[in-house]
Amino acid sequence: MRTLPGFSIIAIFTMVVLYAPIAILVIFSFNEGTSLAIWEGFSLRWYKQAAANEAVQDAAIRSLYLAFVASSVGTIAATMAALATTRTRRFPGKTMIYALINQPLMVPEIVTAVALLIVFATVKVWTGHTSMIYLIVAHTAFCIPFAYLPIRARLETMDNSFETAAQDLYASRWQAFRKVTLPLMWPGIVAGLMLAFVISLDTVVITEFVKSAGQETLPTYMLGQLRRVVTPEVNAISTVILAAGAILVALFFRLTHRKR
Repeated sequence: MRTLPGFSIIAIFTMVVLYAPIAILVIFSFNEGTSLAIWEGFSLRWYKQAAANEAVQDAAIRSLYLAFVASSVGTIAATMAALATTRTRRFPGKTMIYALINQPLMVPEIVTAVALLIVFATVKVWTGHTSMIYLIVAHTAFCIPFAYLPIRARLETMDNSFETAAQDLYASRWQAFRKVTLPLMWPGIVAGLMLAFVISLDTVVITEFVKSAGQETLPTYMLGQLRRVVTPEVNAISTVILAAGAILVALFFRLTHRKR
């Protein structure tokens, strides 16, 4: 690819367009003043202000709780789906099951959000219940394919002979799974959990459509602030989310590319 004419220039231009705005955001999160374009000196003022902001604290706690529950439940469902589609003989409809599991990846997020809005609005009218269960269900459904992909990839690279040997040595199917399959697929499960957690933490479109009053998450809180007065406090919150996401994604790639 490097020998193609203009490839290096296009690659550099693409990297600059993608990452220069993020770099500027991080730099101005340490700005002393209120301007988003004029540097007035280095300061941690906006990080301290964001940490002391009760609205930010509530949104952050809610986001972490939502991401933890949704990613955990989604990973459990994805693990069962991966086992059912890789540790069985080929059966009719298997391709359709792949398509259904991966549908949230193929359908635009706005379409999923509108569909969930219609369904949950009807349920809320019938039941009068407006708790966070709707957000948990929506995020869980959206996280399943992201957790499913690394788990399925891990299972497909595992040799079935270990499980066969365990059963030849009179292990039950449950013992073979608990003693052999689960330890071998554990890196894929952890990687899927971390990826699902990051996806849930960053999801804003589905959250904006499904949430009820008083259920702001950190991304929707930031979106609301951008509609009012933009201060470097938003930059500081964005930088923290960026750092957390980068750490989790780095751990994800470390687990999925670990040598045998």
